[in-house]
Parts: sequence; structure tokens; C-alpha cells
Amino acid sequence: MTDPIEISLFEAPPMGEQERMVEAILFASADPVTLAELVARMPHGCDPAEALAHVRKRYDGRGVNLVRVGDAYALRTAPDLGHLMRKETVEQRKLSRAAIETLAIVAYHQPVTRAEIEEIRGVAVSRGTIEQLMELDWIRLGRRRMTPGRPVTFVVTEHFLDHFGLESARDLPGIKELRAAGLLDNRPLPGLAQRTDEDEDEATSGQSELFED
Repeated sequence: MTDPIEISLFEAPPMGEQERMVEAILFASADPVTLAELVARMPHGCDPAEALAHVRKRYDGRGVNLVRVGDAYALRTAPDLGHLMRKETVEQRKLSRAAIETLAIVAYHQPVTRAEIEEIRGVAVSRGTIEQLMELDWIRLGRRRMTPGRPVTFVVTEHFLDHFGLESARDLPGIKELRAAGLLDNRPLPGLAQRTDEDEDEATSGQSELFED
């Protein structure tokens, strides 16, 4: 007869224990954690996807929520309680208008090449502007465009999505919201000047293709 203790070594822990494991991993991680990373860390036979669903339900309506950031997951302060964290956050220096315009163009038109950014803005993009956004880990290099010269493209990062509390690029706010948040002034923004609040839904409805890497 096979020893029952030997069999138990190959059985997955109870779901309640799997929930605790997922919660501990997410709590200890400074960055969002992917499902693949959870699978690699947890014991054989675990179902982190189901455990995540239980954790999300348990935290629903609490001061901390389980949120999805791209293909990863993280525990974050509930949006309506963000004002309580002001003293705990580091004040970031404001981006230059050139950097804001460049970031907005990448976010709403990605994947986009440097030449396309310059065409939309109407002026050359300095190397310093691109480097600043990449140092902030808000944009990164995407795939090369299959056109003469094979220019590289730029796309926003998961860190950018996480910083602004977005699950995906399709959740980007409209111009009105950006101005309300103090990220834009009332001057027209190159490439987005013609977008109105009324056509925000139409403008974002096809972004699943625009944001492919």
C-alpha cells in the first residue's frame, strides 16, 4: 500500500492556502506579478488564476484592491482613497510640454515612430525628451516598422499603465480628464486637437489594434 503522506506531497494545497500564497506574493512584490510568475513560484498543481479570482472578490470594496495591469496583477490602494496617500508619495517634477506632447502621442497613436511623432507635433523631437520618458519607464522601444529603413517604434510600458491606474491602453482617459488632472493645459495638443469629448468613445473603440506591440 502506498504511504498517504507520500501521495499528499503531490497534491495541491487547499484553495484557501493558495489564496494566502497569492496574496503574500503580490503584497511583497514591488512590481505587478504575471500569472506565469505565480505558477512558477507556487507549488505544483496550484491554480493561481482561480486563487486570483477569490482574492479579487475578497478585496472588493476594501481599502486595497486587486487590479490587473496589462498581463500582470497587483494590490493597490482603492482609487477613492488615493488622497490619503499624498504624504506617502514622492512628488515628481513636471514634464516639459514637449515631453507631455510626445508621451500623449505615443500613448494614443502607438506603435509610432520618431518621424511620425515629429510629423504630428510639427517639430523635431529631441533625444533628451525620448530619453527622459524612457528613464521614467513610461515608454519603450516596440517592434521595427516593416518599411524602408525599418525604423523602431515606441509604445507605452506597463509601468506607465500602473502609474496611472490603467488596466490597458484602451483605458486611457480623454482630453477633458487629462486637463482636469493637471496633465494638460487648455492649449491644443498636436495630434489630438480635433478630438472632442463627444467622440472619445469612437476614438478609443479601435485601440486594440493601435496598441499591439
